Amino acid sequence: MLEALNPQPQDKILQLLAMFREDKRAGKIDLGVGVYKDATGLTPVMRAVKAAEKKLWESETTKTYTALAGEPAYNTAMQGLILGEGYADRAASISTPGGTGALRQALELIRLARPQAKIWLSAPTWPNHPSIVKFLGLPMAEYRYFDVEGSGLDFAGLIEDLGRVAEGDVVLLHGCCHNPTGANPTPAQWDEIIAVLKAKKAMPLVDLAYQGFGDGLDADAEATRKVAAAFPEVLIAASCSKNFGIYRERTGILIALTSPERKAVVQANLNFLNRQNYSFPPDHGARLVTMILEDPALRAEWVVELEETRLNMLNLRVQLAEELRKATNSDRFDFVAHHRGMFSRLGLSEAQVNRLREENAIYMVGDSRINIAGLNRETVPLLAKAIAAVL
Repeated sequence: MLEALNPQPQDKILQLLAMFREDKRAGKIDLGVGVYKDATGLTPVMRAVKAAEKKLWESETTKTYTALAGEPAYNTAMQGLILGEGYADRAASISTPGGTGALRQALELIRLARPQAKIWLSAPTWPNHPSIVKFLGLPMAEYRYFDVEGSGLDFAGLIEDLGRVAEGDVVLLHGCCHNPTGANPTPAQWDEIIAVLKAKKAMPLVDLAYQGFGDGLDADAEATRKVAAAFPEVLIAASCSKNFGIYRERTGILIALTSPERKAVVQANLNFLNRQNYSFPPDHGARLVTMILEDPALRAEWVVELEETRLNMLNLRVQLAEELRKATNSDRFDFVAHHRGMFSRLGLSEAQVNRLREENAIYMVGDSRINIAGLNRETVPLLAKAIAAVL
């Protein structure tokens, strides 16, 4: 039977990581994989996480299964972090293996409820979005998002394309820190996006993978909260990988907002999907997140460290924009300082990206998306000079 299997296409980012690891040159720079790194190149364990793990090690008495939906305290704490107060009667939710697991379960739920619903994705978007949609056999379409020439949001194209959304379609929105571009709508533009989708009677699916990495915890949740308040039904897939630094613990959540009358049925379907896919979700990371969010001292420590992380990326953005201005004698790359989150697209050609790798051991995705957090103050000037040399 297995001889009938065909090779699957390699993930380009993971392929790039393998090439980076095999590169023996000193001073190589990895700007491909989307993980936060400090000035030494390490992805550190956050202080609050280490403190919570110590408390958990001392107090944990069992490793038995959790509930199908995960621990209620985790779901409640994450709902509060993302949405604030006032959604307890509308919010069904499940703990998931990371944000990817939450997205997969959201799309599985859509397939259960309305298999003919078309899933609208921004162009461009995170490559795993279309991959999962296609694998599940759901209809898919794109809406314009990024203006390549201006390296910013193509808002006119976005609104025009969302005007073609049909009633009952699902529109995937990046809650903050758009991946891969780093370009985000303003609050006023979010209001217009919401108005268009409400008029079309579409359902939003918000991917919130970077809360706290852009403008701050509450500011990064603002768009998601606007969407939650405006629509009778919303799906929110969120990840704790970045803002808690627990990538390998695979900690995420899917929140389904619906009417109070329908909540129990939606929750039962979410539980069913968890049972079909992996039965009980992993708990270690979720328990650490719960401990941090519920303990005032741990939460305060986490907020401080998350803010340090966010400001470090902002400072690197400003430095890179300034160094590129000096190296290229132009303002072509000033947008880097205004984008938010881990990523920006530099607008380089694939040939230029290949030259950076071959000549300078600088690794970035072929569309010139870079992970800002892969830089430090010493490597920023090196990157700027290398980019100027290949232009």
